[in-house]
Amino acid sequence: MKPLPRLGVFGGGQLGRMLAMAALPLEVACSFYETQADAPAAVLGPTFGDSSDSDAALAAFLASADVFTYEFENIDIALVERIAASKPVYPGIASLRQAQHRLQEKSLFAELAIPTPAWRAVHALSDLEAAARDLGLPLVVKTTTLGYDGKGQYVVRTPADISDCWQTLGAQASLIAESFVSFRRELSIIAVRGKDGETVIYPLSENQHQQGILALSVVPAPALDDAVRRQAEDYIRRLLEHLQHVGALTLELFETADGLLANEMAPRVHNSGHWSIEGADCSQFENHVRAVLGLPLGSTACPRPTAMLNVLGQHPKREQVLAVPGAHLHLYGKSARPGRKLGHITVSADTLAQLQVAIARLRACLPG
Repeated sequence: MKPLPRLGVFGGGQLGRMLAMAALPLEVACSFYETQADAPAAVLGPTFGDSSDSDAALAAFLASADVFTYEFENIDIALVERIAASKPVYPGIASLRQAQHRLQEKSLFAELAIPTPAWRAVHALSDLEAAARDLGLPLVVKTTTLGYDGKGQYVVRTPADISDCWQTLGAQASLIAESFVSFRRELSIIAVRGKDGETVIYPLSENQHQQGILALSVVPAPALDDAVRRQAEDYIRRLLEHLQHVGALTLELFETADGLLANEMAPRVHNSGHWSIEGADCSQFENHVRAVLGLPLGSTACPRPTAMLNVLGQHPKREQVLAVPGAHLHLYGKSARPGRKLGHITVSADTLAQLQVAIARLRACLPG
């Protein structure tokens, strides 16, 4: 049997770890470009990038694999471009570039007629003051780069907040101000596109956040109107085709009384898709590996209602979690720290009502 290509992953966090775990049964070896020797993925393959000689580290990483991908979009695009000059990188540079900068991302959504909250670019205090006048308050102000899990954000609720917001975030090269959305709930949709254009789409997830960090996902999103599902699938297909994307792509959405609004996209596997490890026929991680290696994609069906709960800040007692029927505990090998993603729990049930009971039991197991 012909060996499959080796897979190099930019980043060695928990997403890289789960990609490597999905690759292992396929006999696909993974390596990682990662500066932390104790990164979660380091137990599953060699890591490069901790050397003081960055050129040598990148050369060693390049030699370690045949095909490359990334677990996180906030990486130095110049490094990815250097790899892409000699070996394939999926998803492509276009997807990475758009997702790295919120202004470019919003402009892409507008180009593809994907509705978003009203927004303004902010480069000076006067721009922020004008955005408050034009869009009204409250206003969500974000850094255009490097923001995730609620970081790099400020909610301007009163005119008095404008100056403090600028002092807090204004040192950044640019900001984006968005209208505060009165939404019914937050949703996300994940799709995977292969090199040949084959596309599979996972059921929409309903997401709940805690201090800007994802805390709970429920799939399929309860009481979802079929028209809303079709709209979300149409939006993500537009992005996949326009970018000629290969691999997983996630689109975060607000469901409002007037329809769906796009929040952000992520050109990678996503926290709101962790449920798929046990809850889908083929997980987002395995399908991403299949896509970037040119293999047929697997079914995204979710046979039973499933939930994912993030483990944040403190570790739960294993025996309490595992005592809940159907629960699966995934820990990432990280030390405890307030707000840190230490792991996640998945659980499935025959009905949504039974799932809600299981969620309540698992929430009681989570410190804080």
